[in-house]
Amino acid sequence: MADIVSPLPGIFYRKPGPDKDPYAQEGDQIEAGQTVGVVEIMKQFSEIRSEVSGVLESFAVEDAGTVNPGEVIATVRES
Repeated sequence: MADIVSPLPGIFYRKPGPDKDPYAQEGDQIEAGQTVGVVEIMKQFSEIRSEVSGVLESFAVEDAGTVNPGEVIATVRES
């Protein structure tokens, strides 16, 4: 298992916009470098990407939830 952690504090969003589809969902096969969400701080959005390929097992943060640096956002089961 590999954890995707937040590099900065802010609000985590799973979708690029309110009427858009999520970047990735639990159970999805994802690739290394794939965006799984964004963290917003003061209207600046930073993409959060997986460093490994595998299955997105779970999110540890709700959509629009607050994150801190080093906090786990999601877990990937490497394949």
